[in-house]
Amino acid sequence: MKTSLVQPYLFFGGRCEEALEFYRKAIGAQVGMVMRFSESPEPPPPDMLAPGFADKVMHASFTVGETVLMASDGCEGPESFAGFSLSLSVATVEEAEAKFAALAEGGEVTMPMGKTFWSPCFGMLKDRFGMGWMVTILEDAPPSH
Repeated sequence: MKTSLVQPYLFFGGRCEEALEFYRKAIGAQVGMVMRFSESPEPPPPDMLAPGFADKVMHASFTVGETVLMASDGCEGPESFAGFSLSLSVATVEEAEAKFAALAEGGEVTMPMGKTFWSPCFGMLKDRFGMGWMVTILEDAPPSH
């Protein structure tokens, strides 16, 4: 590797498999590899995993467009996502509205989709896992009708 790379690594506290399927359906995520704790070539140290986590996701990767994200159930109970959001940029108003609605299912809209001074269509939400999302139109997209 010749350059630095920063990638989100998301911990879902026991709900990683559910999250991967949700993002696959909601925004077209392509799930790559998935490894469970029970499949690790080295067993975890004693008492590292919460009870029942042996078949949970130790490591997974998925792509949204050209972005690679990584995910895991982590080693403990519920996680929380605070202090950041994932920004999803799409080409059309229709796509923005559809993906926003899909991500919002079971979640909470914090700023409804609407026109802003920087985008013809922008909105914010927390999905059913508590992940913050900002959905917007790419800068060079045509204006809405």
